[in-house]
Amino acid sequence: MNKPTVAIVGRPNVGKSTLFNRLVGGREAIVSDRAGTTRDRHFGDATWNGRDFWVVDTGGLVPDSQETMDRAIRTQVEHAVNEADVVLLLVDGAEGINPVDEDIARRLRSSGRTVMLAVNKLDDLSRHDARFPFYALGLGEPWPVSASVGQGSGDLLDALVAALPAAANDEDVELVRVAIVGRPNVGKSSIANKLLGEERHVVTPIAGTTRDAIDSTLVYHGKSIRFIDTAGLRRKAKVQDDVEFYSNIRTERALGRADVCLLVVDAALGLQNQDLRIANSAWERGCGLIVVVNKWDLVEAKETNTAERGQALLIEKAPFLENVPFIYVSALTGQRVRKLFDLILEVAQARTQRIATADVNRVLQDLLARAAPPQKEGQEVKLLYATQIGTSPPAFVIIGNRPDAVPESYQRYLLRGFRTAWGFLGAPVRLKINRRGGKE
Repeated sequence: MNKPTVAIVGRPNVGKSTLFNRLVGGREAIVSDRAGTTRDRHFGDATWNGRDFWVVDTGGLVPDSQETMDRAIRTQVEHAVNEADVVLLLVDGAEGINPVDEDIARRLRSSGRTVMLAVNKLDDLSRHDARFPFYALGLGEPWPVSASVGQGSGDLLDALVAALPAAANDEDVELVRVAIVGRPNVGKSSIANKLLGEERHVVTPIAGTTRDAIDSTLVYHGKSIRFIDTAGLRRKAKVQDDVEFYSNIRTERALGRADVCLLVVDAALGLQNQDLRIANSAWERGCGLIVVVNKWDLVEAKETNTAERGQALLIEKAPFLENVPFIYVSALTGQRVRKLFDLILEVAQARTQRIATADVNRVLQDLLARAAPPQKEGQEVKLLYATQIGTSPPAFVIIGNRPDAVPESYQRYLLRGFRTAWGFLGAPVRLKINRRGGKE
């Protein structure tokens, strides 16, 4: 997407995520009193005075720390600053100037970016003079705000929008939203990084590094693909604190707004029960589904057809997986990862596919001729005609005289026939049977 970008930076616990939520108009980022809750860059859409732009929430900067996570966060903040059209440094007005603020301001002055300064936690209008000492940071006017209650946010947004460059027109770019989900430490961020061609997400050996859902966008074959790298899903019994609880909620929300779900599993561990629950959740929500078996380079195929046999066993456990593509990749080596782009577009297209009514009825009549619906004596069952009533996912309705008399097994037969005719790879398909003259 070619919208201009605002990156919010600052030391830990100055209220960056709270301000991010205020600017994008919702509670998109996890907010906690615990310093360091935000680790990755978190992207969100914002609109003000008719202008659309990205807002990027970054992890708290600790410039001289050699801790693994602090070093990784610094790298991500540097990426955010390099990509941003405007950098917004947020400081804590209640605490005054901190040496870390001075260090960050010095780095930003030499970045070549347009930099603005906001002084947070000034809830009381009478305390707005507390912003004046921050002129010493050399970044121009300090804008007083209270991110928690919204005080001063309108004036700040006016100034931000005035500093933005004109946004390029991308209305004709088709958007496909892709949620990358799975249990912790299966390589979701590594796959996202390989797809995006850069270290856009923090990747460390620490399980659960990614806590929030992170949006990153690229254009492939004229279509915009927005990747959502989500926190590792864990069983609810293992969620120990509020941060992980809200991370699980964000992951579920990511599934709800995704067109295609990439379910990443560890090749050495196989598809676990939790993976099947995630797959089923995505499928029930109407999301396209691709199973990405990662770390395939570590699997020693001592016998031939290892992947095919394993896939067949999984389909026995969850029959709907028969309609889902499996791809065996290695995020470490890049093996087959690039093939995901074409597969994503194929599944997205299947999910929005529309079939002409004449073709639907032709296939229906062929299926009825091959195997009529089960009949009971004196209770004839007739299926008269059909049409597609929706997409995303595809949905069909068949009109008949006795809908309640059509067993589920025969409905599955009809669905298989529709899939044989039109594919719908990786996309759930809905089917309902209505009584003639009844409501759809």
